[in-house]
Amino acid sequence: MPYKALRKNSSAPQVDARIIAALHEIPVAALSDNMHRNIGSTGLHPYHRPVALTMAGTAVTARSRGGDNLTYLRALEFCRPGDVLVVDAGGDLNNAVVGGILSFYAAQIGVVGVVIDGAIRDLAEIRSREFPVYARGVTHRGPYKDGPGEINVPVSVGGMVVNPGDIVVGDQDGLMAFARDEAELLIEKARAHLATEAETIRAMKEGRWDRAFIDALEARCNN
Repeated sequence: MPYKALRKNSSAPQVDARIIAALHEIPVAALSDNMHRNIGSTGLHPYHRPVALTMAGTAVTARSRGGDNLTYLRALEFCRPGDVLVVDAGGDLNNAVVGGILSFYAAQIGVVGVVIDGAIRDLAEIRSREFPVYARGVTHRGPYKDGPGEINVPVSVGGMVVNPGDIVVGDQDGLMAFARDEAELLIEKARAHLATEAETIRAMKEGRWDRAFIDALEARCNN
């Protein structure tokens, strides 16, 4: 039966592997602090087992009806190893869009994370794995498979706009998305930010945490 979709667009070119590798080593909070602290999703939560590395990949986007996962299934056909599947399910919590089987399948084909502004189920199974799954909530009620939907269009998840081909990053603190042409400078700033944090911790351990040090730290962070 043909899939009823308003728009189905090809996936955007993938982000350079060197950029992705660098982002794996940077916490989302350090990236957020260097994007004026007002970028990123709200209300979406990680449900997987915590891991050391930051999730990072190229966005493949989908918009579905709440509680309907036909678009999710079709969007997996557009995903390549290294992609993050981002699904705008309208924040609906009445029926789960993804459960244990479909999140496992996404991991098996090389998807590096799933982001759903909607509900999931099979929580114990998802929590036992390191495969990143972010969602708005949980329900035992399963999905419908009626469609229609859209694939590789601009979407909004947790108040965050994600365009096909954007970089999506996530850790236990939350999610961010940004255009690939912002990545190089953002990584540079975030690394400097982390170096300052490391210096601060050293100063505290060595007893150098005084007013002069704090003033100097504030001056550096405000530059």
